[in-house]
Amino acid sequence: MKKLLIRRRLICLGFVLLGLVVFTLSGCLGKGDSGKKVKDMEFSVVADADIPQELRDIITQKQQSPFKLTYSDDQNLYIVVGYGQQPSGGFSIAVNDLFLTDNSIVLKTELIGPSKGENAGTDASFPFIVMKTEMSELPVVFQ
Repeated sequence: MKKLLIRRRLICLGFVLLGLVVFTLSGCLGKGDSGKKVKDMEFSVVADADIPQELRDIITQKQQSPFKLTYSDDQNLYIVVGYGQQPSGGFSIAVNDLFLTDNSIVLKTELIGPSKGENAGTDASFPFIVMKTEMSELPVVFQ
């Protein structure tokens, strides 16, 4: 009799916990970032001469390997993508998309190799791109 009572309590407790888990997870799912574009973000590609010195130093330290970073100067947000050491020159970077979602900024870039027949040289290169956009505290999702 006592075992039956304990078993019933455990079963009831299990259902209560299961209900709480389902309730909690459904609340989290409803508030998440759908990943859908809210609006395109305006940006400009920053020329080498206009990159803030502190950011330039960080890029120099990281350029050997692929990297992604953000930097702010309290007025602008700088988004940087580096593709690490490449075997030659002639590489470029395309910004395919930069947009705002409900709670993040999404950036899609692509490394484009030298075109066929182009004299890209034999020296290694370290392609990177620096984009400047409006200041935001939202996290950047690199894709």
